[in-house]
Amino acid sequence: MRAAPRERGHEVVTASRTGAEVHVDITDPQSVRAMYDAVGAVDAVACAAGGVPWRPLGELTVEEVRAGLEGKAVSRIELVRQGAPRLPAHASYTLITGILAREPLLTGSVAPLVNGAVEAFVRAAAIELPGRQRINAVSPTVFTESMDVHGDTFAGFDPVPVARAVNAHVRSVEGHRTGEILRVE
Repeated sequence: MRAAPRERGHEVVTASRTGAEVHVDITDPQSVRAMYDAVGAVDAVACAAGGVPWRPLGELTVEEVRAGLEGKAVSRIELVRQGAPRLPAHASYTLITGILAREPLLTGSVAPLVNGAVEAFVRAAAIELPGRQRINAVSPTVFTESMDVHGDTFAGFDPVPVARAVNAHVRSVEGHRTGEILRVE
């Protein structure tokens, strides 16, 4: 169930809807509970899951807006809400957001909404988490590795390699700060 030990003594457990050690649907609170039951005590939770609809504002349905909020904001809040009483006092949470929280694009109005909501939650939760638990967000621009797919959408944005976002995640897990938005630009 657990991956081989990693650098700095951490053991990485992967969880997703498909193809991971532990099955979880982060939009289902019972599935989140089952995931925490399955993995037991962990010292960090990092989440990079979630998608949003890309449609012009005038064509968005209320169901699409709700699905975006549920899939990328509410689900991450639920990971922290359920994790807080289960994880040790020194645990950390790292949630990914993105540049669209500050740089909105046409047909992407739901992405800034949910990224901004997650970032606001990170700042608010940082002062309420129990013990010395910490929470941060990693907010990258578009990834170099995805420019062939998303390059036209992010015209004029400076891409960054995924490795830089990984380093920000490590900084969040290994560091001692909380309530921060770690920009990767």
